[in-house]
Amino acid sequence: MDTKDVLAALAAIAQESRLAVFRLLVQVGPAGMAASKIAEHLDVAPSSLSFHLKELTHARLITSRAEGRFIIYSADVAVMNGVIGYLTENCCGGIPCGPASCGTTPTAH
Repeated sequence: MDTKDVLAALAAIAQESRLAVFRLLVQVGPAGMAASKIAEHLDVAPSSLSFHLKELTHARLITSRAEGRFIIYSADVAVMNGVIGYLTENCCGGIPCGPASCGTTPTAH
């Protein structure tokens, strides 16, 4: 993943409603959810939701597919994993680390 893609993804989820949409779609899994159900579940106006879905789609964090007369949205977990990988690729100076070592602070000399 390149820096431009990571910045687009982070900017897209740096807004409360879009973060809520993404988290909801992660929870429902690959089956996804229709926009009307997302709006209902999160109590977001359909016109506002449309804008948020467009932003998340543009950042490639969600995908859409037609099912009958509905558009079903799903989280693209691979893209989010790419963002997380980009952010952590140099974790601990390249030395494999786990939860115990990631929270430590280096000692000043």
